[in-house]
Parts: sequence; structure tokens; C-alpha cells
Amino acid sequence: MYKTQPNPQLTYTPSPPPSNPQSTIITRTRSHTREAGRMKSDLKFIAVVFVIVGVLDRTSVVNGGQFKGDYSKLSGIIIPGFASTQLRAWSILDCPYSPLDFNPLDLVWLDTTKCLSAMNCWLKCMMLDPYNQTDHPECKSRPDSGLSAITELDPGYITGPLSSVWKEWIKWCIEFGIEANAILAVPYDWRLSPSKLEERDLYFHKLKLTFETALKHRGGPSIVFAHSLGNNVFRYFLEWLKLEIAPKKYIQWLDDHIHAYFAVGSPLLGSVQTVEATLSGSTFGLPVPEGTARLMFNSFGSSLWMTPFSEYCQSENVYSKHFSTGRKKKHNIYHCDDLEYRLNYSGFPTNIINIEIPSVVAEAYPSFGDELQANLSNMECGVPTQLSFNAREIADGTFFKAIEDYDPDSKRLLYQLDKLYHGDPVLNPLTPWERPPLKNIFCIYGVDSRTEVGYYFAPSGKPYPDNWIMTDVVYEFEGILFTRSGNLIEGNPGAASGDETVPYNSLSYCKNWLGPKVNITRTPQSEHDGEDVQVHTDVEHQIGADIIPNMTRSSRVKYITYYEDSESLPGQRTAVWEIDKANHRNIVRSPILMRELWLEMWHDIHPDKKSKFVTKAKRGPLRDEDCYWDYGKARCAWAEYCEYRYVFGDVHLGQSCRVKSSSADLLLKYV
Repeated sequence: MYKTQPNPQLTYTPSPPPSNPQSTIITRTRSHTREAGRMKSDLKFIAVVFVIVGVLDRTSVVNGGQFKGDYSKLSGIIIPGFASTQLRAWSILDCPYSPLDFNPLDLVWLDTTKCLSAMNCWLKCMMLDPYNQTDHPECKSRPDSGLSAITELDPGYITGPLSSVWKEWIKWCIEFGIEANAILAVPYDWRLSPSKLEERDLYFHKLKLTFETALKHRGGPSIVFAHSLGNNVFRYFLEWLKLEIAPKKYIQWLDDHIHAYFAVGSPLLGSVQTVEATLSGSTFGLPVPEGTARLMFNSFGSSLWMTPFSEYCQSENVYSKHFSTGRKKKHNIYHCDDLEYRLNYSGFPTNIINIEIPSVVAEAYPSFGDELQANLSNMECGVPTQLSFNAREIADGTFFKAIEDYDPDSKRLLYQLDKLYHGDPVLNPLTPWERPPLKNIFCIYGVDSRTEVGYYFAPSGKPYPDNWIMTDVVYEFEGILFTRSGNLIEGNPGAASGDETVPYNSLSYCKNWLGPKVNITRTPQSEHDGEDVQVHTDVEHQIGADIIPNMTRSSRVKYITYYEDSESLPGQRTAVWEIDKANHRNIVRSPILMRELWLEMWHDIHPDKKSKFVTKAKRGPLRDEDCYWDYGKARCAWAEYCEYRYVFGDVHLGQSCRVKSSSADLLLKYV
């Protein structure tokens, strides 16, 4: 157990309680109330004591108690999202005018020091050829491997916490005794399109071997955790697998190797922020110019992988057994049903792009002054035309063709769209998802945050790559659409809003995987003893329509809404979790999500479980850090779960509140 040392500058040190702590706690509380109040802000930096439990086997021990569960056979496989894997240099690059050079295995993504001090060299190691997706002649980068590649992108005292991705997730696994060889990360080069991942790195062959190795090593199936773009990667893997395994053995392979799939923050219909990045760049929070960020982003083959597309359009897939065959591939063609043309916006709340096109066609924003001035004078004589494009018109290339004469990147993007996506030999990723044929699927995402759903662009008058300027943004929030300037606009807003990155209609598309009868439960996110828990059973669900629960909510409480179906597909379960105010990028660090995942997994492997899903009737503390001191009652809160137990090194009352040694018995309430 790790010991937390007190700050030597603090004079307050709790002493161990006497034999009758209840009679003396009140006295000590009165004498130190003011001092504890002053200490509250000073103690934020103090590390929490982590209780590392023993390795869980068929009978596991937590805090002195025992509960049943066969964790010895389960493995967890993590597929990270976009820009969530470290990239390391695989070249020697001398950077002029800078003391920082790139040597093999040096960190490239993300090394903020080299990004700031040697940006030109850093870009050489990051950018790819937009046509053939090869590395720069002077520098190449490759993804790191192992769990360290996805925990912190830029390790360091300051940069580490700011770039932390899966670190908290791994901590939870360690706290609950998951063995080191049971958690496997499968990092990938997130700059590449799916076909190039296989062609260059044999990524999907390696992923298949990872599942098979985990099964052989652990003796049981794996649990897949995928976040953001990682879900698109996993979807492509399932389609690729159909070409590698005999059709009669495909489902059996999935049943043997995959127990459950947790899809976290999945952009099932794409994200509109992808379109913004293609026109004005995405800096990823780095202090780089937007034009530079645009050059880098548009060189990636994956830049279009999360392009928004219509839920009403399908394509004909032409399969090819091998990626290196010389056959000419037939291109996929969209086939849209009547709803695409009868309804506006391709299922999205509004048009995604509204862009002004100059009435006079000029050379695409030259970089030299004389030609630029001549073109600008010509543009002033004409009235620009505003064009609007929905998701289908972006996914099929109509939008990029419309601005081809005004933007040099359009030709490159059209090539990538046609070659890497519409012409993909395995799957056109820009088509709606069907429910994967897996036994257990949990679709999890955040809701009710202000999320971008549309943009207004106009020519900036500057040379490429800064030739477009964003003039306005359309947001969805609490069932309404409004612009950055505060004006309400018409459209088709959903019942809720997205997670700040992906719109609600894209996140919630997995509700189509639920059957005609759905059980809905809404509970507070925080620990609760059953108050404000609402349950509706056998709610009618029309496939293709959203499920809007008729439940009350308090404006001061954050909720989780569970949609669960275990009846419509024999032997399969489907659940959708909507977590209020959960941010897209930070959801994998949410303690609420990790608590629910832990309880659901523990419930699944328990031999005495009484229901298909873990009960939602009560939520109590599971870890010592979940316990705290209740100053109003002068005792530890949640007396049923927590008790006062001083350990040397504790510096405040709340730190001495710990889970009871018999808390393992309380877990039986979640069966």
C-alpha cells in the first residue's frame, strides 16, 4: 500500500481514535472545524491512498471480504481513438537552427517541446503524402506499442496529466486486481486509412492474433473497450475478419474470442468537426497556426474516416481477398431510400456546411502578391453565392467538387475519398452501422453538452492554406439550434445534444440496435440509496426512431439513462448508456463510467446473478477514495459502506474514511 506523507508545513495531524471513537470525534471536529476549512484548499494536492487488492482468481478478496467471480479467464483489449497513440521517430533527422534533433525512438506525437522549437522538423515526421500515404523522405514515424503508448501522450510532470488518456482506466484495473497480462493495448497509426493500416502495418492480422493469443493465454474471451475512432477501427476489423475466416466459422470465432464490446463515444454517423478541420485545421490544443494544422490534417488518410454521412444511404461493397491484388476495383455507389430526399439534412439537425463561393472563378488563391491582388479585385466585382451541403453531399464528394476551383486541397481530398473509402475492398466506412453479431454490446456516450453541428465559411482573401474563414457556427443544446452569435435557427434538433465533439444523432444511432421492447432506467450519477431512480419497462421502440423516456429530471442532478434489451435477440444483450455532461475526450477518465463498467463486468461473471443486467437500485462507494467525512453528522458518510479507520499518514478526516472490510458482501446487492 502506498503511504501518503503529510505536508511538513501543516501542523494539523489527526491522531488515532480511542476505543470509543464516536464519543470523541465530535469534540475533535469542533476544535478543528476552522482549521480544516483553512486546510481544504491546501490539501488538494495530496495523493489519494490507493488500495491495491490481490490478484482476482476464481475466489477474489477485496478489503478482507470474498466474492465469487472468474476473472482468471477474461482479458481486456483497448482500442484507442484518434490522436490517442504515441508516435515515435524511426529516422535520424538533423534539425537546422535548433539544438533538438530527431533520433530513432524519439517521441514525435506528442512532444510539445520539439513541436514548438523545431516545428518544421516535427511536421516532416508527422505529415504523410496525401496520395500514397508514404512518409516524408527525411523522416518517418511509427506507433509505439504496449499500454505506455496510450496512457500519457506526452509524459512529464506538467504535460503528463494534460495529455493523459487511458491512465485512470489502467489504475482502476490495477486497484481491482486485474493481472498485468490481462489488459492489452492495440495502438495503431491513427494517421492512416483502414486499408493502409493493413497494407503497411498488417494491423488487422496482428489484432486477430492478439485475440487468439489472449484466448490461449487466459482461457477465455476478451472484453473490447474502444473509444471514438477506435470503434471505426473495430468495425472495419469485424468486416475484414469475414474475408479471413470461413463463413460457417465466423460467428463461432466471435463467440469464442469476444465476450463483450464497450463502444465509448462512437461517431456512428461521423462528426461534423472533421469537415471543419479539412477547411480551417484542427490544432489539437497545440500552439500551432491553423493553416499549418490544416496542412498536416489533410495529409492524413484518416482525415475523412469520421466524415459525416447519411443514415439513409447504403453502398454496394465489392470484396477483394487480398489488398495487393492487381484487379481493378469497382467503386462503391450510394443507394439512398426515400427518406433521404423527403427529409432534410440527411438525418442531421441542419446543413453541415454553408459556404460562400465567389461568382468569378479565379486561380485557387495564389501565394504571390500581384496575382492575389488581381484575383481579389475581380472577386469584388461579383456577388458571392452561398451554397449549403448536407451529410450525404459531403460523403459522396459533391461538396469538394463544388469548391474544387477555389481550394487546392479539394482534389487531394476527392482522391482520398474515392480511393481509400468509396473504393475500399473490404468496407465503405462511410455507411451506416449494423449491430455487430456479438453477444454483448454496450454503447456509451455523453449527452447534453453544447455541440457543433454546422458551419458558415467564406473566402478570407488570404493565400492557401488560410484561404477560408469561419464566419459562424451552429450548435445544438437542450433541444434547440443556435449560432455563435446567439440567433436561433430552424432545423431538426434531437431530444438531447451531443458530447461537445460528436452530434447526438451520430452517437445515439446505436439505439437502432435495440429491439421493439426496451427497459429504461434513469439514476443519479453520484452514489445514491435508491432515491430519484426511475424505471420504465417494456417501452415501445420503433426501429429507426429515437427513444425519448417520459421521465423527470432535476436541473441540479446529473443522470445516467440506461436503455437495455436482452430479449429481442436470443443469447444477445444490447444496452445504451447516456451519461449527462460527459465530455467526448474525457469520458474514458470518468470515475462514473469506470464504476459502472466494473459493476457490469463483475455481474456478468458472477455465477449467482439473478438478472440480465446489473441492478441500478443502489450505488454505494466501492473504493476508499469514494468515502468522505460528513461534517453535518460528524461521521463518515455512507455508514453502511464506510467507516472511520485511521492509518498513519492521514492528514484529514475524510482520508481516514475507508470502505468497510465487509464491503465485498455488499457487492452481492448488485447481483
